[in-house]
Amino acid sequence: MNSLRILVLTTALLLSTTLSVSWEDPYKVPKLELLSPDFAEDSDGFQYGAGLLNDQDEEEEYIYEVPYSWTKDEFTGIDMPSCGDEIEQIDVSRVKKPHQIRLSFTGDPKEMAITWVTNGVSHHEKVRYGLLESNLNFEALSISHQYKWHWNNETNDWEYTSGFIHEALMINLVPGRIHYYKIESNGEESAVVKFIAAPEPGSATPLSFFHVGDVGTFGTSVMVTNDMMERMNEKQFHGMIHCGDISYANKFNHSRPDKAEQKVWDTWGQMVEPLGSKLGYMVVPGNHELDIYDSTHENGTIYSKRFIMPGNERYFSFGVGMVYFVAVSTDESIDANSTQGAWFKNVLTEANENREQYPWLVVYQHRPIYNSNKNHGNWTGEYDPAYHTGWPDHFEELTLEGKVDLVLAGHVHHYERSWPVKNREDVVQSYDNVDRPIHITCGHAGKNLYRYKWRTNNTENSYADEVPRFSAARDNENWGHCELDFLDSKTVIHRMYLMGTDTPKEDVTITKRSMAHSLSASVALVLIGLASLL
Repeated sequence: MNSLRILVLTTALLLSTTLSVSWEDPYKVPKLELLSPDFAEDSDGFQYGAGLLNDQDEEEEYIYEVPYSWTKDEFTGIDMPSCGDEIEQIDVSRVKKPHQIRLSFTGDPKEMAITWVTNGVSHHEKVRYGLLESNLNFEALSISHQYKWHWNNETNDWEYTSGFIHEALMINLVPGRIHYYKIESNGEESAVVKFIAAPEPGSATPLSFFHVGDVGTFGTSVMVTNDMMERMNEKQFHGMIHCGDISYANKFNHSRPDKAEQKVWDTWGQMVEPLGSKLGYMVVPGNHELDIYDSTHENGTIYSKRFIMPGNERYFSFGVGMVYFVAVSTDESIDANSTQGAWFKNVLTEANENREQYPWLVVYQHRPIYNSNKNHGNWTGEYDPAYHTGWPDHFEELTLEGKVDLVLAGHVHHYERSWPVKNREDVVQSYDNVDRPIHITCGHAGKNLYRYKWRTNNTENSYADEVPRFSAARDNENWGHCELDFLDSKTVIHRMYLMGTDTPKEDVTITKRSMAHSLSASVALVLIGLASLL
């Protein structure tokens, strides 16, 4: 991870206790019943709450709840394909307790990064953690920062000031084991939360991941999030892969007050806390985080302040047990002469040198290169060719050379899963003994669906009558989320759940051709070639 952004002071105590802990009764984030700070001074004269966003002298109760239990009828404006209005936005200036808690992997199974937000700072902002809920005997201090957004010349003030964003790094974890943590920050404490550390490379431990894209803070976003919360009550998940367009903190939805964009980041952060506080929540930027022609002109600035990802945080890689993930930025060039392109080739080469440890190689990104929806089409870098070179041809060439197994995406607001495919037309319509990438778009996790072709006044379906040969399944009429269960070195199960349902609509078992088989085939071809020369 980016060591320049994280300063960690850790008190390490020897852990000699052996224990076995089940995943029952997972922590659920309660509603926030919060009080404004009292500005009490300690013996050193330091004001707890110094630098607070809220200068109220009297205590005033502030209650904020995400309406997870609401149905379509209770939210405003949900009428397929419309996702409805956004939920009420949280006021971080009044939230003293640690909130917007979110974990992320670093690539080291003995580490887990953590971030949270408060409306003030105290002497020590820290997280205590350990293998036993009753003995949190490790400690990591955080660094804290905040930012201001959009200067208003009329009021001579900023339109938005963030809460204090805290970042810490938990180290000396036991790979694959359940841990517990509690945040002590701004004079307040969080509940004790449990999570599982990443298994070691080469571990045979089965892994389960969520996969979503294009979420936001709309009524449907909340309902899909609630579905995943319910799934976490049923089984153990290790991580989340969020393929861009994260909060939609811009002015594209007219229900939002003008210049209220940044509060949406806070609202999204609180909405996903029941997920992000208990697993590695890994993201990659989408066009709504990076595009300079976006209405807020964020250009990745706020994304970098809100998330702790490895590397440069736009494209990076990390391993979790038997799976190696590579995140790429589809709003940047990836040709052979680009920085990302050279990096991508090197990462895939190194990953293939370690396929015994990482038999699964998964690339995730925002824009898909295989898409049968008329809205957006296949990503070719057409919006700004000078800055989007190498898409899709060079990218696909590298994924084939690198023996990538899965390519996950969002951007197109629908669900689509390809057959094993290469070079657009070379399709194998079977998931047995797969030897080429499968592309899965899960862009239906909250934002309005692409049910109709744009600019047709909702009269023309976004799907053509003829289904492309590469497309195995697609759905532009339902919101939902995706899951991946890596069972062993050759088998993964992909599931897609429709919003509000507890049984998967799509349930596909994928078996891959072993690397040994591929190597034997390559050697055989070489031998045949040599024989022809004799």
